[in-house]
Amino acid sequence: MLTHKQNVFDDFIASAELLIKDGYTNPSKLGIEGGSNGGLLMGAVLTQRPDLCRAVVSVAGVYDMLRYETTENGQFNVAEYGSIKDPEQFKTLYAYSPYHHVKNGTKYPSVLFVVGDNDPRVNPWHSRKMIARLQAANASSNPILLVSFSNAGHGGIGSAEDQHVAMDTYHFEFMYQQLGVKWVSAVEGAK
Repeated sequence: MLTHKQNVFDDFIASAELLIKDGYTNPSKLGIEGGSNGGLLMGAVLTQRPDLCRAVVSVAGVYDMLRYETTENGQFNVAEYGSIKDPEQFKTLYAYSPYHHVKNGTKYPSVLFVVGDNDPRVNPWHSRKMIARLQAANASSNPILLVSFSNAGHGGIGSAEDQHVAMDTYHFEFMYQQLGVKWVSAVEGAK
C-alpha cells in the first residue's frame, strides 16, 4: 500500500459513482459504512466526496494519519500505511488523512461514528477529534454524531452480547432514518 493507498479510496468512489450512474441509487439514498481500516475509508470518502452519499457510519476508524504512528498500536501499522518520518510517505499520509481535509463551510452528509472507550487498536481520540472537527466545519443541517461505548474495545470486542446488539442497532437505525427506509412488519409485508 504505502504510497498507493489513494487507490482504495478512488476504487470505492468509482463503485459508488457507477451505482448512481446505472440508476441503482442516487446520492440521497446512498449510505456507506465501514470499520477499522474501513473507518479510514469512510473518513477519506467523506472528506474527498461529501456529495457522494446521504449517510456515513464509521466504527473505530483512523482519521488522523499524521498522529496514528505515535500511538501504541500505530507503530505496528507503519508497514501498511507508511511513516511520517519518510518525506514521501508523509506527503502521501497527509494527502488522504481525513482529519486534515475537513473543510469549513462544507455540506457534509449525516455522520455517525461509533467507538469503544477501551479500544487498544485505534485510540478513541481519533473519532472524538474527527467528529468535533466535522461538527465545527459542517454547513448542512445533517447530524454529525458520536456514540461511545464505555465497556467496548475495537469494534465492540470485549463487550457483552447485548452491547453488540446495541451497537448494531445504532448503525441500522441511524442509516434507516437518514435514508428514509420504512420499517415494515412481517404481517404488513405479507398483505
